[in-house]
Amino acid sequence: MSQQGLPKKSKFFAPDIKNEVLERAKKIAILVLDVDGVMTDGGLIQGDDGLEYKRFHARDGLGLKMLRNTGIKLAIVTGRESVVVKNRAKEIGVVALHENCHRKFEAVNQICEQHSVTLEQCAFMGDDIIDLPPMRKVGLALSVADAHALVLAQSHWVSHKNGGQGAVREAAELLMWAQGTLQTAMAEYIT
Repeated sequence: MSQQGLPKKSKFFAPDIKNEVLERAKKIAILVLDVDGVMTDGGLIQGDDGLEYKRFHARDGLGLKMLRNTGIKLAIVTGRESVVVKNRAKEIGVVALHENCHRKFEAVNQICEQHSVTLEQCAFMGDDIIDLPPMRKVGLALSVADAHALVLAQSHWVSHKNGGQGAVREAAELLMWAQGTLQTAMAEYIT
């Protein structure tokens, strides 16, 4: 289970990824992400100026851009609203952004319909119980290593990394690996 030029043994590339996960990942056409606890470490910094600050991992951003370049669409569904998230969404090229969303399945279903994608072709990455409704209905439920226990139990795949620490990059690479596009996505960097 290796692709030419990629490491054969590491935490991610080890052949311990279940065949069921790979089969599900092969079908994915859109990746929907939660923000706090997935794209960030879940910490909320609010300054005296009333502004909210979030810390994103640079590797996640590159991984998402590579994933998008393979043809997989990106979307964000989050329970909070923030200028920072709007800016990050624009940077990584999402096709849909739903903020202040507390009924996440409805938002994910709407995104899929708008982009002619079935729920089976959708992956959702979450970390807390508000993420369970879409995770139980999509084709591939992903979570971060430090997700709530109920979320971990409902996940088809769990990253080795915590939220905001490169977990999204792992998910992006999983999808590219399963779809046979990782080598091409990394070619300009590893050749």
